Amino acid sequence: MKLTKYTHACVRLEKDGRVLVFDPGTFSETDQALAGADAVLITHEHGDHVDVDAVAAALQANTALELFAPEAVAGTLRGKAADASSRIHSVAPGEDFEAAGFSIRTFGGQHALIHPQIPVVANVGYLVDANVYHPGDSFAIPDGVNVRTLLVPIHAPWNKVGEVVDFVIGVRAPVAFPIHDALLNDTGRGLVEGHVTRIGAKYGSEYRHLSSGDSVEV
Repeated sequence: MKLTKYTHACVRLEKDGRVLVFDPGTFSETDQALAGADAVLITHEHGDHVDVDAVAAALQANTALELFAPEAVAGTLRGKAADASSRIHSVAPGEDFEAAGFSIRTFGGQHALIHPQIPVVANVGYLVDANVYHPGDSFAIPDGVNVRTLLVPIHAPWNKVGEVVDFVIGVRAPVAFPIHDALLNDTGRGLVEGHVTRIGAKYGSEYRHLSSGDSVEV
């Protein structure tokens, strides 16, 4: 399948003429990512992962578009796009379903802790076609599967470099690409990616940098 990275946590997958989009958030090029989409997967409710107005508008404009998200997100979008309610599906960890011709398995459960005074919200990680894993805002390692392509949150208010590296080591996917990087400048990106590239390679993971708009076959 073709994988295209957009700014921050948004990723688009294309296979056999069908399009699946992860986390079109407010930091991302949502119009480009959602153009012609058949299904959208949302990991959690934070705005950098779901631009509610843009996604609601897409659901209303495209009567074939389906969305899968934790209940908090699904409920909000049903309120914004009532006509699309039947196409907005609540999901939780431990589920298997089909979306736009892709096979989906869910993992995780909750967002990584930012601070004890900031509430923890539901977060669902998605494994697509037993290949591409998007963890959302978590380092939840999928159990019972071998991930082939890992999307790595390389920077966030809730993580540090050592945790990013340990996530890559723990999953041990043959290939890893960056997500969740909009708050990094070039200096910070180089530092994080250098550690992930060097240490990940010791455990069989090849880390490859992608800029916004770049596409690869996976």
